[in-house]
Amino acid sequence: MTRRDLNATTPPLRGTPPEEGNNTPGLRRTPPGEGNTRHTKNYRSLPFNPALKERAKALRKAGNLSEVLLWNQLKKGQFKGLDFDRQKIIGNYIVDFYCAEKQAVLEVDGSSHDDKAEYDAQRDAFLMGLGLCVIHILDVDVKQNLAGVMDFLTRQLFPSGGGVPEGRGGSPSYGEVDGDAGRGG
Repeated sequence: MTRRDLNATTPPLRGTPPEEGNNTPGLRRTPPGEGNTRHTKNYRSLPFNPALKERAKALRKAGNLSEVLLWNQLKKGQFKGLDFDRQKIIGNYIVDFYCAEKQAVLEVDGSSHDDKAEYDAQRDAFLMGLGLCVIHILDVDVKQNLAGVMDFLTRQLFPSGGGVPEGRGGSPSYGEVDGDAGRGG
């Protein structure tokens, strides 16, 4: 099943939840003790649309090459001891990778994002509204310069001054920050 096939089953996008309480119909908070146990409140406090569970599972199984290559660097705490989730449901969106400890979302942008600039902008605004840092990485960079991508992620998630990632409140892209090819916009 391709991403295009999966997109056909996507529930209609509901707008960004209201400022107070994030009480969008169809979304619920993950109750303590349900699902994976996490050692951070950041993980459980995110809005969750249970209607997307099967789609997220299918995306994890299908996986494109760049996501699999990056996942092999991130899984099981291999990257700086951080715990990442793959195809994580946040609100009405499924993000490529999520790290609760750093409140960071990683998005691998390939050709499937070429005609989705408005959708990506809405998703990024929603995620940043939740206080998450959204980091974009080009598909081609993962395939051709994985070491450079990992260095970029280190700088973004562990800024020299300590504290929150450089991208907090913004949406850095690997190519834009490092002066490479850049993310199409």
